[in-house]
Amino acid sequence: MRNLTLITLASALLCVATAASAQSSTRSSSKQPRCYDVEVQRPKEVKDQHKITGTALGAVAGGLLGNQVGGGSGKKIATAAGAVGGAVAGRKIQENQQNKTETVIERRCDP
Repeated sequence: MRNLTLITLASALLCVATAASAQSSTRSSSKQPRCYDVEVQRPKEVKDQHKITGTALGAVAGGLLGNQVGGGSGKKIATAAGAVGGAVAGRKIQENQQNKTETVIERRCDP
């Protein structure tokens, strides 16, 4: 009878120790990660690396404006000069637009 009591007591202590250990490991593994928002600046995505759109639109606009000036062969020279000037200006405008950055918010979490 005494052996049965000792076995029962040992089993009860083992169960209590196992439960305490499981509860302690559950507490440490249930720790929530700390998350926060961070503002990050990145360059905008460049869709036209060679700036063809700005160059072409600038050339057309400059050519149209140059065509309004002068007469005869002077008109042809003004149109060509306007197209070249407009192409250079259009390319520079597009370059300035593409070099801008954007601010985005990223969610980061510590483990």
